[in-house]
Amino acid sequence: MSYCLNPSCPKPVNHPKSKLCKACGNKLLLHGRYHLVKGLGKGGFGATFLAADLALPGKPLCVIKQLRPNTDNPNFLSMARELFEREAKTLGRVGNHPQIPRLLDYFEDREQFYLIQEFVKGNNLQQEVKKEGVLNEAKARQVLKEVLIILRDIHAQKVIHRDIKPANIIRREIDDKLVLIDFGVVKNQVNSIGAGGSNQTAFTAFAVGTPGFAPPEQLAMRPVYASDVYALGVTCMYLMTGKAPKNMDCDPITGDIDWFKYAKVSDSFAEILTTMLEVAVKSRYKTAEEALRALDLENHVDSLSESMLSFPNTSEPPNTSISGRSRGGNSRRNISSSSRTSHTSVQSNSTSRYSRNSSSRTSVGNNNHTSASKVSNAPAKPVKITAEEILNAYASGRKDFGLKDISLQDLQKADLSDSKFHNSKLVRTNLQGADLSRTDFAHCDMRQAMLRNADMSKSFFKSCNLEGVDLRGTNLNNSNFKNTKLKGANLCGANLKDTNLTKEQIEEVKTNWMTIMPSGKRGFW
Repeated sequence: MSYCLNPSCPKPVNHPKSKLCKACGNKLLLHGRYHLVKGLGKGGFGATFLAADLALPGKPLCVIKQLRPNTDNPNFLSMARELFEREAKTLGRVGNHPQIPRLLDYFEDREQFYLIQEFVKGNNLQQEVKKEGVLNEAKARQVLKEVLIILRDIHAQKVIHRDIKPANIIRREIDDKLVLIDFGVVKNQVNSIGAGGSNQTAFTAFAVGTPGFAPPEQLAMRPVYASDVYALGVTCMYLMTGKAPKNMDCDPITGDIDWFKYAKVSDSFAEILTTMLEVAVKSRYKTAEEALRALDLENHVDSLSESMLSFPNTSEPPNTSISGRSRGGNSRRNISSSSRTSHTSVQSNSTSRYSRNSSSRTSVGNNNHTSASKVSNAPAKPVKITAEEILNAYASGRKDFGLKDISLQDLQKADLSDSKFHNSKLVRTNLQGADLSRTDFAHCDMRQAMLRNADMSKSFFKSCNLEGVDLRGTNLNNSNFKNTKLKGANLCGANLKDTNLTKEQIEEVKTNWMTIMPSGKRGFW
């Protein structure tokens, strides 16, 4: 068939051999060489078509993008013409990338502007999800890394794509490589000319990306490189859940998308996606390169952690017990899931050489500590325990979990109020939504822990390491942060009223206008 380019044509489909449209009389052959086969889609400022190039041997297929300025104003058309040429040159520059369609031609015809691009055969990622189902974490990681590399390359040319979404990422049939398409709304950071005095081009003034995938600053017409990072984060979220952002719940405090309940994802990968999806630009990865480094580092850290956890602690003495009750007369307890029972408690055996030092409050007697200190002056090593053992111990009335290693455990929404975790290790522990009010975390290592929306009011963090911790929406009212390390912590939407946080500490963390500062004012010291 032949397709008519007239935007107002009532019946654009014609016979393949027709030269003129039967409905409106418009010429069907564009620029004397392009035979339009079918329409591919329409947007607010134009349409896309599949066409055959009759001027080349074999009549290869190509994609034609028709840009339609919706005005008869001659001044606007003159500006649109100049800006269209600038946009075309930008597309020609980024089109040299092997995973971006090449720009083949561009021209104006009857006050309509056309971009001719290479046709990429394959399914886009939206089609893949609908046909084959959602992606697992491993496949989502592959997509993320491959597209981040493409974005890194176009950002290096000072170009922002502005419309990253599953439908604009095609898996090329010939080699399975991902190809980023639809650069019709790119923003050239260097060469943009204001339309009516603004910093937006004539076309970007209409096309600001796809709702749900575009971040707030882009919808406010102030896109940055991090805008593409956000949109790619939403794309990965869609690939793993099959749900569009509009169909997911949103945190009423922080504005974040609550997507974790729809997908099975590791804490480390979730942390990277969470940073990509930060509403505030200053809290997000600033560039694709920065996100790539985080992804590579996360893979390295995960491999290192797995290799360390795969070997038992051979230095642990045979008479160490995690429970006050031993089974079968054996005082050493295996901490595997097969040996956990409802009688489990978290109390060290009175003969354990892992007694606390004098700066810690413990349930072990002073005589044991004295004898232990005579044996060695080395600092005591935290005893590794599981989330189940913590919960069972707390349910039985024990609240002292000092000098324990609870890293990587899942204690989401747990009630552990009034507990003591002094000198314990909680690296990357999930305590999201937990009740930790009036809890002692003195001298703890809590780096990169998930504490989002937790109640930690009136808690004690003296000399605690909270670097990189997620405290978004957390209630920290009246908590003590003396000598606490907070570099890189996320306190967006957190309640910091009546805490002793200093200005120096606040400068090291991420906050937003929803953060209640120590003064009680939102967003202001």
